[in-house]
Amino acid sequence: MSQDRFAAAAATARALADPTRLAILSRLARGERCVCDLSEELGAAQSRLSFHLKTLKRAGLLVDRPEGRMTYYALRPEAADGLADLLERLASPRRQRRAR
Repeated sequence: MSQDRFAAAAATARALADPTRLAILSRLARGERCVCDLSEELGAAQSRLSFHLKTLKRAGLLVDRPEGRMTYYALRPEAADGLADLLERLASPRRQRRAR
């Protein structure tokens, strides 16, 4: 794995290291949402959620789509797949040792 991929994985891990951001991702796993929907579902201020959404987007985990005055957010499935691949690679040697 290249240094660039390690850097990207580290940025993703930092973005995931927050309970609010994990709650946002959990909601977005069920489909696209606007900040106002997330605010209602999570009981958090829109300004606070906007900060977290920006962090997740910078980490490459989300895409956004403007529609009128609203912006809708959705998960980038390939980003989640990339993280899952990294975790699988990290777990593989351990699993092989346990299987012996």
